[in-house]
Amino acid sequence: MVLSIILVIFASVFLKTLFMEINYLVENVEMPRLDEEKVKNWIEAVVHTHDKNVGNLTYIFCDDEYILSINRQFLQHDYYTDIITFDYSNSHRISGDMVISLDTVSSNAEQIGVDYNTELLRVIIHGVLHLCGINDKGPGEREIMENHENKALALLPDNIFVQ
Repeated sequence: MVLSIILVIFASVFLKTLFMEINYLVENVEMPRLDEEKVKNWIEAVVHTHDKNVGNLTYIFCDDEYILSINRQFLQHDYYTDIITFDYSNSHRISGDMVISLDTVSSNAEQIGVDYNTELLRVIIHGVLHLCGINDKGPGEREIMENHENKALALLPDNIFVQ
């Protein structure tokens, strides 16, 4: 009996690890000094509040010119943005690529008067919330997204940035 329980726990942990992966890439910028384990746990906690599981996520941190080229190539938009999310999710497991311009994150933080790190974390979770099915383009949706972002930021662990 005890052996079967141990095997079930091991299989559960193994499968979770097997199907959940968060990757970080950079294009023309330095990698933000994130504690990747804490970010993973935070994202997983947020996703579980939406009754979903985390699959494969890739964050591509870049500069404005890189995100502009992605915006033009894939969305036919000719403007800078803070994040572009490519959604590969299924009904219960979120997966996707998120391209984040650190230049725009910085200028947005300055413009709205918040700390750069706080704005970066808001954008990181913004993409995850899109993968969970929350939109922000239609009437009233921006406020709903902001509410979910604030709830997610409230779940942040301490010291999510390494020194």
